[in-house]
Amino acid sequence: MKRGDNFFNLYNHDFVRVAVGIPAVRVADPAFNSRATIALMERSAESGALLALFPELGLSTYTCDDLFQQRALLDATEEALREVVAASRETNLLAVVGMPVRADHLLFNCAVVVCRGAILGVVPKTFLPNYREFYEARQFAPADSARSKEIELGGARQVPFGTRLLFQHREQPLFVFGVEICEDLWTPIPPSASAALAGATVLLNLSASNITIAKADYRRELVGSQSARCLAAYLYSAAGPGESTTDLAWDGHAMIYENGTKLAESQRFSDTPQLICADIDLERLTQERMRQTSFGDSIRRERANLAEFRTIEFSSALPHAERMLPSRVYERFPYVPADPKYRDERCSEVYEIQVQGLATRLRATGIERVVVGISGGLDSTQALLVCAQAMDRLGLSRKNILAYTMPGFATSDRTLGQARRLMNAVGCCAHEIDIRPSATQMLKNIAHPHAQGDLKYDVTYENVQAGERTSILFRLANQNNAIVVGTGDLSELALGWCTYGVGDHMSHYAVNASVPKTLIQHVIRWVAHTGRLGAPVGAVLKEILDTPISPELVPGAVPGADPTPYTENIIGPYELQDFNLYFTLRFGYAPAKIAFLAYCAWHDQRRGAWPDIPAQLRHEYGIGAIKANLRIFLHRFFALSQFKRSTIPNAPKVGSGGSLSPRGDWRAPSDGSSAPWLAALDLVPESG
Repeated sequence: MKRGDNFFNLYNHDFVRVAVGIPAVRVADPAFNSRATIALMERSAESGALLALFPELGLSTYTCDDLFQQRALLDATEEALREVVAASRETNLLAVVGMPVRADHLLFNCAVVVCRGAILGVVPKTFLPNYREFYEARQFAPADSARSKEIELGGARQVPFGTRLLFQHREQPLFVFGVEICEDLWTPIPPSASAALAGATVLLNLSASNITIAKADYRRELVGSQSARCLAAYLYSAAGPGESTTDLAWDGHAMIYENGTKLAESQRFSDTPQLICADIDLERLTQERMRQTSFGDSIRRERANLAEFRTIEFSSALPHAERMLPSRVYERFPYVPADPKYRDERCSEVYEIQVQGLATRLRATGIERVVVGISGGLDSTQALLVCAQAMDRLGLSRKNILAYTMPGFATSDRTLGQARRLMNAVGCCAHEIDIRPSATQMLKNIAHPHAQGDLKYDVTYENVQAGERTSILFRLANQNNAIVVGTGDLSELALGWCTYGVGDHMSHYAVNASVPKTLIQHVIRWVAHTGRLGAPVGAVLKEILDTPISPELVPGAVPGADPTPYTENIIGPYELQDFNLYFTLRFGYAPAKIAFLAYCAWHDQRRGAWPDIPAQLRHEYGIGAIKANLRIFLHRFFALSQFKRSTIPNAPKVGSGGSLSPRGDWRAPSDGSSAPWLAALDLVPESG
């Protein structure tokens, strides 16, 4: 995105809208089929799509059998192509259609790429199935039989011809596509793999693919895995209504995947034409390729083969002026699946990773006890749950968990009560140590104004409490041959919301360090809902989930009342900051792109909210609030907090969203600047 672009248009954020059409056709009636194809082309253009894909041999139909050897049909199909080409003059849509093509005295099953009244290229099918119900070798020659690299077709001369063709958009150079046809995907090394290594970010498959029992699931596996393996988008279009049912049936299966994620799928067995659309994030694909070094290694190994590819550039106007948000839904909580079924699976897996990490560390050290501080808040609660499950896993008593709640100057009656009830419900060895006397002595020792009666609630006042708690926990670990289990989470590390060397920053082993705050909330909710640790534990967990997040270091107006201020009043809502963290850490997106995605997810309750989401998480944010909180995130993440992250304890990596361990996903200088990110944030409007 550059200054002056419409911020609220997906094309200005390296998205491209694509379509897959399944026309209703008539066997051996190219004139009818071209009209059906053109009608879907017009619908695609109206939707703002840049490209539309159609089925294999769609202009003639796939089930012509020996009619393919009749000149009348071949001539009529070529005339149908002329109609498609003529229709393309009035639109910026690029269409890819299937038809039989005569070349070098042979007949090829081909994909023809059409744009703005011209034929850009023709790609013949590489692998012809000739087994079971397929007899393509009876009518067609494989691509390797071709001698020509250019052919005449539809009145056009010197049309590029061959399997080694890539098509690149001049105005959006990240949009590069390659084409394969049906059976090509079913082979051990599909041609699309080479196309991806040669630079294609989008892969197209024109297919006929009759339907048999369970075949649709197999297609999904093939398309999804190929898109993931190639770090590409993959569009698939199978023949639908109108193909001959003499011996076969057709379900009209269309799919669009992006790096293993399904974006759109047609309704199968429809009697009417279908069109599906999806918005592909081209930047995501190229970012993934830059990160995954084995992709570059594969290019090096295949360099000689890739040198045979030809790139055909084309131009078409991008609809980037008007407001156009993505049709795909961006989840408000990228670390947490929206689907309750998958959410439960994710929470279970997160929990098991944390438990396995701690159990393995205890086995390796030969230590059977852990020390953990319990505040009555989210993070220490999750750490205690992990400790309890780890002890169960190791066959040890939960009394080996030495849990301490340590009320300080601002501890509320609410959280203190929750800490006590939680420790008792879990069945650990529960203790309580009041840190106020020792913290007061420390303030006196350093001649802090507060110790002289001047109520100065500065960072020293806050950190003395964090330091006292950490010192006590480590000495207790020494005394009991135990390790201190850390409670700090990924969100706090990202924002630097931890005290260096003490508090949430320091421990012997940190079970939450790569789990963001929003995910911790849902894991705790899952433990409560499933009754995994018993009903008494579940009841306390629900209370903790309803408690506002606070470090409880500065007293409120009334002793024992909730402290002020709350954490999110200072560093921003965790739900937004976790969103910012995910797209910064996982994909390296620019601030304007992150703000755009956040706007898509959060500006409208109807687009992003889950039907079963708790009431306290049903929020909306306009672009102004999104920009303001993103500014906080960028400054804290890039300029303030790396020195803390560079010295964090060991912790298990939990999700593909990344961790901030200097030994893992994230290595950065501690004295870096946030200036480039904050400057880029200026592209984001204040309202809209």
